[in-house]
Amino acid sequence: MASTYDHLDAGQRAIVDASVATYERVRPMLKSVTRDMIQTLISMFKDAEVTPLFVTGRTKTVESFREKISRLDPPAVPGGEPTLKFPDPFRTLNDMVGVRVITKLPAENAVVANLIKRQRQIFDCRGDREKAIGSIESGTYGYSSRHLILRTLQNDTVRAYQAVFNPELPANGSYFFECQIRTVFAHAWSEIEHDIRFKGEDPRAWSPQFDRQFTATAAMLEVVEKEFAELHERYETVVSFWDEGGEGAAPLTPERIREVWQTLLPHVDRKIDDDWGWAAELLAAHRLAETRQLVELIDAERITDVRKALDHRYSPGPDRLLDDLLLWRYGREHIELTAEPADVEPHPRRDSLQRRLKQIERYRLTGR
Repeated sequence: MASTYDHLDAGQRAIVDASVATYERVRPMLKSVTRDMIQTLISMFKDAEVTPLFVTGRTKTVESFREKISRLDPPAVPGGEPTLKFPDPFRTLNDMVGVRVITKLPAENAVVANLIKRQRQIFDCRGDREKAIGSIESGTYGYSSRHLILRTLQNDTVRAYQAVFNPELPANGSYFFECQIRTVFAHAWSEIEHDIRFKGEDPRAWSPQFDRQFTATAAMLEVVEKEFAELHERYETVVSFWDEGGEGAAPLTPERIREVWQTLLPHVDRKIDDDWGWAAELLAAHRLAETRQLVELIDAERITDVRKALDHRYSPGPDRLLDDLLLWRYGREHIELTAEPADVEPHPRRDSLQRRLKQIERYRLTGR
């Protein structure tokens, strides 16, 4: 398998070979630096508002190091010779040590990045970029990842590495490394893509169909990430509805009722108009005035029982379903509070509620 090293001239190979020899000598100490960075980040997230799924890392292999520093830049002038892209890799490469922080949701990437950047007594952030931005602007797909270039500050493990790298220089504990922050979906995609695209045994074994498939899978993962993000946001919203001292105590205005209903029962929302005043009136009749009380009323198991008891011919809309739920819970009290007076003719609502209450009572006795 041909490599970039094979295209170098004798002088370039000598420079690369010398750097590789140094790297082989110091790599065991760099592996210690990698482990230290992983442990530092793990401890950083112990009491944080967001806990990553896991933190991992790697120290660049000797083969990968050789391949990278063998890359050539085009000639500086027409007719000139190409030059090494990294003639002094120990000064210019930031990815000999690489750490990855893997999150669950895209929104967590920014939270994690900001937390790391705030640890100014441990790290100095010298670079921060979002890898997906280029893909978005070009209309293409690729995995989304936040890339930080961090510099350690007075780190003892780094000092030990520096003492081995060059004992004649003072060890200051300062070292540049790369920290990638990405979701578990992006992590899986990038690992598979890297193995096939960059680690293939034979570069000739490549097909445009691979590019097409990678693009398709990246697009699908983006959709999946968005769905999970929306699911998580909905979950957090629903949890807040039960907070007695916060959102759960919010008054049941028509707008609030619509918001709660559309969050919990989006599949039972077919009213054309936006006026939910009817719902506020029904709830107020039973002195249900707080968000938490509505959430408790429209419990999924209760809805299942109501549907079975009343054997709805058609799926009820919000107005009918809310009315039935209140009837299930309050029985005859609901009739007296919301129907026409018994001595008024006609009284179609009272008749309908009484018929439905009998169905509910029969269901409770017989289960059918």
